[in-house]
Parts: sequence; C-alpha cells; structure tokens
Amino acid sequence: MINLMYLIFIAMLALNMSKEVLAAFGLMNEKLEASNSKITDNNEAFLASLETKASEDAVKYAELYQDAKQIKQLSQEYFTYLENLKKSMVADVEDAKDYQIMDKSDYLDQKFWQGDNLAPEGKEFMKRIGEYRDQVLNILGDDFAEVKDIVNARFKTGDANGKVARRDGVKVDWINYHYEGFPLIASLTKLTALQSDIKATEEAALKAMLQGELTSQVSLSNFSTLLEQEKAAFYSGEKFQGNIVLGKTDKSAKPVRADLKLDGRQLTEGKDYQLEEGGVKMLISAGNPGDHEIAGNLYYMQDGEEKEVPVKNTFSTISKPNAAVIAADKMNVVYRGVANPMTISIPGIPDNKVTASAPGLTRRSGSQYVMNPGTGRTVTIVASGVLPDGQRINTPAEFRIKDIPRPAGSVRGEAGSVQMPRKNLEISTVGALLEDFDFDLNLAVSGFKFKVPGQPTVDVNGNKLDDRAKSALRRASRGDAVQIFDIEAYITNNKGYKLKKVSPVVVEITN
Repeated sequence: MINLMYLIFIAMLALNMSKEVLAAFGLMNEKLEASNSKITDNNEAFLASLETKASEDAVKYAELYQDAKQIKQLSQEYFTYLENLKKSMVADVEDAKDYQIMDKSDYLDQKFWQGDNLAPEGKEFMKRIGEYRDQVLNILGDDFAEVKDIVNARFKTGDANGKVARRDGVKVDWINYHYEGFPLIASLTKLTALQSDIKATEEAALKAMLQGELTSQVSLSNFSTLLEQEKAAFYSGEKFQGNIVLGKTDKSAKPVRADLKLDGRQLTEGKDYQLEEGGVKMLISAGNPGDHEIAGNLYYMQDGEEKEVPVKNTFSTISKPNAAVIAADKMNVVYRGVANPMTISIPGIPDNKVTASAPGLTRRSGSQYVMNPGTGRTVTIVASGVLPDGQRINTPAEFRIKDIPRPAGSVRGEAGSVQMPRKNLEISTVGALLEDFDFDLNLAVSGFKFKVPGQPTVDVNGNKLDDRAKSALRRASRGDAVQIFDIEAYITNNKGYKLKKVSPVVVEITN
C-alpha cells in the first residue's frame, strides 16, 4: 500500500511539472512575439534608410533597395502564412493565455498528416519553408556570403533526403521530428520561433545591404521645409508670427540665401523675412482672410556647392469669429445611456474663456465635454465666450436624442444563425452585441432562456449553459436548431439604463 501511494505521489509531481512546462512554453512564445514586433520596427527603419540612400546614389544603392523590398515582401508573405496557421491552432481555445490546457497534439497531427503520409497542408508547410529559403538565397546572389550561411542554417530541413536523426539514431522526416505529437503550445512556440528566424533573416540582409550604417541620410535633397507658427489661424490684418524651418536638421543649418514668394509676390530679405540659424524667420502680415502660400527655394552650402531646397507651405487667415463651433465627435445625435464625447470651442477664443451649458453636459478639460442626455427628444447646448476686444457671443446648437439600438444576441461572438458542435456550445459564452454602433459599450448577460427541440425550455442564470441546459442539449440531434432567447443584457457601467429587447440566437448542431 505504501509503495502504491508513493507511485501515485510521483505521478502527481510529474503531472504538475507537465503543467509548468506548458506554461513555460507559453511565456517563451510571448517573449518571442514581443521580440518579433521590435525587430519589425527596426527593419522598417533599415529599409527607409536604404530607400533614402537609393534616392541619393542610384548607381550604388538602387538595385540593393529593390532586392531589399523583395526580401521584405517574401518575409511578410511567409510570416503571414505562419500567423494564420497559429490563429487556426487556437481558434477553439477560449482563453489564449491559458497555456496549461494546450497539451494536446491533435490539431497539427490531423492537419499535417493522413495516416503515415503528409496531408496537403503538411506538404504546403514544407513547400513554404523551402521556397522562402531558396528565393532569399537567389536574391542575395553571389554576395553576402555570411547572410547566406545564416539563411541556410535557419531554414535547413534535414539532410539531403529531408531526414533528421533522433536520439536513438533512427532517422525520421524533418517535419515529423519537429511537429508530430508535440503539445499544442510547444508547436505554437516553434512556429513563433520560425517567425523570429524570418524577421532576423530580413534584418541581417538589410544590415548587410546598408553595410552597418543605421543613421539617417543627411543629404539636403531629402529634406522638406516646415512652417512653425504660434497659432493655426490669424485675424485679418493681424501680424503673422511664425518661421519656416528645415525638417530633420539642427539649428546650425543656416541658409545662405532665399528666394521666396507670398501668393506670387516676391518677398524681400530684411523687410519680409530674415535668415537665421535653422531656417527663415518670417516678418510678413497675416493678410486678408483665406489661404496663403509661401513658395520658392532655400539655398544651403553642402560640400562646397550651393544646394537648393524647395519651399511650398500654406497658412490660413480667418476673420474674427462671431459664433461658436459646436460639433458632436461621433455624429449629429447624442445617445441616451451613453457618455457622448463632444468638442465645444470658439475660434480665436482660448478654451478657458469658453463656457457651455445644457442638461446632462459636463466639462472634462479644455474644449472636451461629455453629454449624458436625459428625457426628451432633443437637447440644446449653448456656448458662450468673450472675444479679445471684450465682445461676448452666445451660440445655441440643438441635438437629437436617440436610444441605444436593439442589441443582438451572440454565442461565441457570433450573432443570428450559428453552426457549431454540441461540445463547443456547452462551453460557449452567451453575449449581446451592438453591431455597427458608434460607441464601444461593454454589455454583459445575466440570464437567458434555452430551448432544444422536443425538450422543455430552460431558464439559465448567467452567461453560460448550466447543468439543466447541458442535459437538454445532450438530447439534441445533428441538424437541430437550438434557440437562445429572452437574453437579459445590461451595460456594465450603467446598469440603470434599460436596453431594448435582445434579439435571439439560433444554433444549428453540427454533430
């Protein structure tokens, strides 16, 4: 008896260790995915730098840039294929973070193999990895030997016959060695590691093409000018205050001369503008109401030669306002039971000198308000403000009040008519959706009625099938239409609001 208890204790320890190993694979998968995201950002920067150099020195870099774009496209296509495969693997997993339940190997075993032979999906998997390796090597050509060695090592699929020797010396196919019989989370992590190899290969190729240069290109031919101004609009006749500056540069870059025009009128240095460190300071008037364009060229010295940088910037001048601008951020109506965000401002008047009032209206900060309408069909908002000259303006605006539309019942996030196996329905969550609604409301379900053909209706509390509902479901046959109706839903942060009746869901049992 003592020996038997000891064996049971050892088995329990092994079971716990297995759960810990599964969780470890999950954590490793998360770290790899985070690393892939970071490498993606780095690769975008590498490619942008290579593009800049290609535009400056086409003879040296144009062909490399085209090769880099091909490698990036191949990498993205292969990465996306693996990502879709990963998504299909966990499609039926309710909690994608619960790694300890991902201990089955059925999915890939059934997807990649038919008996002892590879299924079409398994052949496609092997075809993809081989094509990616060969195409990248072909693009690299006779150059970048170090990168080619890395590609061959990362995407090697066994020996010349595609075999890998196990620990016992028996040779098996590469895909069997790596993916057959492994827990779901282990295979998922291996696919993420393969994605990491793709990103790392792309990074190695781009780095080699850039010859280790990761700094931004500094040639002036790739720069544009920016208009810095103290405010977005000016009153008619007011003195314009702003600067034209060179983008992506430091303040030591001073133009040697400028050729600028304002709405076609030639500007004069000293009177209309002056040259300074980092750009040009404008001394012009804001002019009449409307859009104005500053165009021409700035001239800088580079390597002993004068280089020109095109200038084409616009600014707007507006008349002094005599009315407020009030707009709903979402649409021309406000919804009862929803915190409707609104922007209320008056052009030319600081937000701290603008006030707005209406039933249910509260201010968050600046020009941002929230409207929680009450009863009635319309609500009128009145905005008030004082212009710099002391004149006060008041502007009303009327908005229609509408109720939240009727929610649609859902099972596993699907509404209307749904098909699924009986076991899936047993563990699915019943919810409520607001399809095509402009606000993202968090709806919860507190109960519903469950009807299986030929069985009494079951009242269920909560958002999942209880034991009585599951018992009725087990009597359903394939093809039966199970009804979920009288769904009781509520808004989690506004339980006092009564939603319209939730539409039912019909689930066709597929097995």
